[in-house]
Order: sequence, then structure tokens, then C-alpha cells
Amino acid sequence: MTNRKRHIFLFLLMATLGFAQQPVQTSIDSTKIKIGSQFNLTLKVKGTKETRVAFPESKNFGQLEVLESYPIDTIKKDATYEFIKKYGLTQFDSGRYVLPRIPVLIGNKQFLSDSAVIEVNNVVVDTLKQKMYDIKPIVEVKDPSSDFWWYLLGILLLGGVGFLGYWLYKKYKNRPKKEEEIVYASPIEKATSLLQSLEKKSLLEHGDVKTYYSEMTDITRNYIEETVHIPAMESTTDELLEAMKQASMKKKMGIRQETMETFEKILKNADLVKFAKSKPMDFEIIEDRNNIEKIIFTIDKALPKEIEEDETESDYARQQEELKRKKIKKRNTVIGFVSGFVLFFIIGALFFNGMNLFGSSNQELYDQDWITSEYGNPGVIISTPNVLKRIDAEKEVPKAAMAMIKEMQIFQFGGYFDDYYILVSTAKYKQETKVDLDKALEGGLQAMEAKGAQDIIVKTEDFNTGEGLSGRKAYGTMNWLDKITKKSRKAYYEFVIFSQDGGLQQVLTMYEEGDEFGSKITARILESVELRKAAQ
Repeated sequence: MTNRKRHIFLFLLMATLGFAQQPVQTSIDSTKIKIGSQFNLTLKVKGTKETRVAFPESKNFGQLEVLESYPIDTIKKDATYEFIKKYGLTQFDSGRYVLPRIPVLIGNKQFLSDSAVIEVNNVVVDTLKQKMYDIKPIVEVKDPSSDFWWYLLGILLLGGVGFLGYWLYKKYKNRPKKEEEIVYASPIEKATSLLQSLEKKSLLEHGDVKTYYSEMTDITRNYIEETVHIPAMESTTDELLEAMKQASMKKKMGIRQETMETFEKILKNADLVKFAKSKPMDFEIIEDRNNIEKIIFTIDKALPKEIEEDETESDYARQQEELKRKKIKKRNTVIGFVSGFVLFFIIGALFFNGMNLFGSSNQELYDQDWITSEYGNPGVIISTPNVLKRIDAEKEVPKAAMAMIKEMQIFQFGGYFDDYYILVSTAKYKQETKVDLDKALEGGLQAMEAKGAQDIIVKTEDFNTGEGLSGRKAYGTMNWLDKITKKSRKAYYEFVIFSQDGGLQQVLTMYEEGDEFGSKITARILESVELRKAAQ
């Protein structure tokens, strides 16, 4: 035997031995199938109980499609275990297809199965013997998407009803009973009961000091209105204290000076909390709460005991007085609302109508020749670096607000993004009403806050012109978000307001905090303010 033949013989011998010792045994139940028919491939692996075997999971083996992958069967023969995996395969095109060698993981090693050739044949149909049938008519198929939209609409409706139910539940779950439903035996019982209810609201625990002080002082003011018969709810702190002193002397109530001083301290603390966002210490809040109850009891004991001669007539008179008071209160509230929120609409209009972002420097404004002019009616005489530009109030203020105003004029210079801004506005109301300047100031500040002002620091004080006319002034700082640069800017403002014979006059100035010449311009402007007497 030549060396060449010997090598070939050895090669065939080794291949035969290798096949005989193949770990993965492969068997196929048929190598010839018709199109779409299934044939089965079976893989077997022998091992021990500890042998770990992993058969592949795939949708296709080569060009053959896996119709089904059956669970692994395990057969025990003495100490040997046989792991059997079966696949159902097919092909939907005729031809000859190779079933590739499939990898099987035994332990940590990979072994391959044997390959095979599968012949897929066409299905022969004898049209002479096969019975033929007429073509079926077209059947209309219902579009499933139409049902989908009905289902979606139903889900949205159910979701909307569920949300509405949840919203109503949250709104009315802890809704307190209306005060009108509660009948109190006396004003003192009403006041003490409301103070106790205030404590149960846990406002202080949630950090809402402003609401706590507001409700506490409102309870006290209502009690004073009902017992001392003075307009406590509409009065400022100074007006209320003066009215209490006059009523105490007139009715010989004998309230001590120390009590009035304590009452004044509480009311001013409430003003600081409400307007300047001040937050007293916890012990100060508790002290004010205890003192306010003592003051109510002191007033109740000091009230003169009067016997009405005609109770029916007295009740009727009180009812008429109450109706009159509510009417005046409502009118003053609306007037205060309109007065304060006039600035709201002006700010909104100026904010969205566009501004000049490249204004002159404030030093140039301060050094140039100033102009003294009269604006509006009742007229405001004022000196400014430039003439103020008139704005059409009817285009900026809603008709609902203008319905109460007989005449209104607005003038401005600069914009909210400029280095300096000034606004002058005047208004006359159709009904002559005393305007609460503090409420008007508060409304104006709330309007600026609603338009984007943040962290407003407020201080208030009286403001007197050179002619001795008195008004109120709010001043402090606020943060504005510059919508162009997306940066926060801190501005200093001074807001002065006057009221004459049912008319309202306002002056607002703003500039960037720390601007030396901005401060000088504001001081010079406010020093120049003069007021004309309101025309009848």
C-alpha cells in the first residue's frame, strides 16, 4: 500500500470513528415532503444526571421554517440519561434545501448535529378529475378600526366621568359648613368658636402664616362690627384703632390703654405678614393668638348693656343697616379690585406688545433736560426726563372693568426690560366712592405677581406731596424673568397712589436694583409730584 493510499485510509477510518462517537444523534422522519407539509427533526444527547444540555430555539434552520419546537424529553436508562429534542419543520417553496448542522451546547462545549438534504415537491392537481366550484361572491369584511374608535370613545368617557367624580370628591370631602348654617347664641360665642375652628385648620403646621393672621384678624374685625357697630372690615389699621378709641369714649366702655396697644401690635403684625411677607417667631404667633382672644373678652365685658324699646323695629333697622353695609362693602371691594388691577391689564399689555431692549443709560436720563407736564384727569403734574407716551386705556382694560370707570388715561415711558420705567395713570369712577388705598396697593402688587413678578418684598407708608395731599406708597424689590435672555433680573419699584373725590391717581417707577442714577431719577420724580383737584 502506497503512502498516499495509507493516508487516505487512515483519514476515512478516523472520520468513521468520529461519526460513530458523535455526541448529538440526528434523525429525520422524511427527506421528501410536499409544499407546506411538516417533517420532524429529532436530536438526541446522552449523558448523566449532572449533564447540562441546551438545544437552540430559532424560527428558522437555514431555509427551513420551524413550525413547532417541542419540549425536551428525558429518558433514564440505568445510570444513563437520554435528552431528546424534537422540531417540526417545513418549506412553502419547492426545491432541494439543506438542513444545516445545528449547534447543541453540552456542558461548556458546543457540538453540531448532522446535516441533511430535504426535497420539497409541488402538489400535483388533476383538473380533469377534481370537481370545480364557482367563485364565491365578495364578502364585506367589517373594518376592525371602527370598533377601535368606539372603544376609545368609551374609555375616554369613563375616564372623564371618573376624573369628575374624583375632583368633586376632593372638593367637597372636607368642605366646611357655611357659617350661615350655624346659629350662634351671641357674637362672643361666634368669635370664640371661629377662633377654635381656625386652630383646627392646621394652617401654621403647613406654614401658611399669612392666611392664619388674615382669618384671625377678620374674626376680630367682624366681632367688633357686630358689637361696637363700627365699619371694622373696611377700615385700615389706623382707622380701626381710632374708631375704637372714639367708640370706647362715647359708650364709656373703659378699655385700658394697654389693651389698645396690644391690639395695635397684633394688627400691625398682621399687616407685615400680609403685605411684607414677614414671618413672626412661633412664640410671637402664639402670644398674638392668646392676646386676641383676651381682647375679644375684654371688649365683650366692657360693652354697655342696652335694652331695646322696640325689638322688632330694632331688628328691622339692623337688617337695613346690614344690607346697606354689605352693599357699600361690595361696591368698595369692586372699586378696590378695579383700582388695584388696573395695573394688571396695563402690565399685560406692555409685556406682550414688545419693548425697546436698548434704552438710554440712566445717567444720560438724569443729566438731560427734564420736562414738567400734566397728565390725566384728575391731573398729575410731574417732571420726567422725557414726555410720557399716552396709551389707549380702552384697548388695554377689559370692558367689564371699564364699565365702572367714567374716564381713564394711562401714560408711560420705557419698558419693563429697559433701564428705567415710569407709568402714570388716572381714573374717575362713575359712582363717587371712597377708595381703600391699601387694598388698591395690594391689588396692584398681586397683579404684578400674577404677571411673573417673584419674591416681592413690600413696605408701605404714607406719602405726602409738597402741597400736603396725602396718599399711600408701596416700595421694595422683586424678581422678573427676562423672557429674552431667560435670566432673572432684580428690580426696585416705588408705587404711589392717591384718591380724590372718587378718582384715582397712580405713579409707578421701576429700575434695576443697585442702579445709583435710577434711584436719583425716582427721588426727583416723586419730589415733583403735584395733584390737580378732581373736576366735578
